[in-house]
Amino acid sequence: MAEVIHFDESALHIDGPVAEFLHQRPQTRNAMSMVLRDDYARMIDWVARDLSIRALILTGEGGSFCSGGDVKGMQQRLGNPDPAVNSPDATRRRLEDSHRWLTPLRELDVPVIAAVDGGAFGAGFSLALQADFILASSRAVFAMAFARMGAVPDYGALHTLPRIVGLANAKDLMLTGRRVGAEEGRALGFVHAIHAPEALPPAARAFAQKLAQGPREAAAMTKRLLNRSFETDYAAMCTFEAYAQGVAMHTPYHAEAAARFAKGEPPAYDWDKPASGQ
Repeated sequence: MAEVIHFDESALHIDGPVAEFLHQRPQTRNAMSMVLRDDYARMIDWVARDLSIRALILTGEGGSFCSGGDVKGMQQRLGNPDPAVNSPDATRRRLEDSHRWLTPLRELDVPVIAAVDGGAFGAGFSLALQADFILASSRAVFAMAFARMGAVPDYGALHTLPRIVGLANAKDLMLTGRRVGAEEGRALGFVHAIHAPEALPPAARAFAQKLAQGPREAAAMTKRLLNRSFETDYAAMCTFEAYAQGVAMHTPYHAEAAARFAKGEPPAYDWDKPASGQ
């Protein structure tokens, strides 16, 4: 039976092995408010503790993924004379506090899918890049809009974006702040697939359901190793690989897969096998 956990500006829908986190502030195009940040921290803790969840979808309500930082909140802070609220150090602390949940989001043991319909601007684009896959609607628009506000890209984008699109393309997107459609996003490599707006939600759920059939432990370790592969030398990565394989090949999932192979049975997880009904 499906379960819904309501937070302050969002909700987590859990249906079997798939959880879907929905931004529910469409009047602001789902801006990244301080409240939504706290919702993320609570949601990630929930998903990390519930081992029945095998895939997570991030998405937005009302035709927008996330419009970026809460500009009204920024204006209020800039008018506040309290240095605990409005100072370089206060800004640094707020951003470092965001990584209290952004880092665990990136390191979740389960695959994370950003289903982007409409705008993903500034921090919203950065947030989508923390996912393992971005599925976009045909009307999705991405922009590293920080330059328009005289700000530096944040939410980890200075790390994630150049590793996906290359340094030259990252400079283009970050220094211009220009808008990028779904097709260009796919050409640059950060959009995995494009769907019609009405088809995006079911397509994201079907994609998540398929990923959820895979090996939880092996997928988790593969994610962790890949996330460190650009900063790790070859010898160290080979050592990590050996330790991870030692764990993976002693899991029940591997034992069952090996038994099926020995019997000539098809694997339980076969991405190329059409889904039932296709």
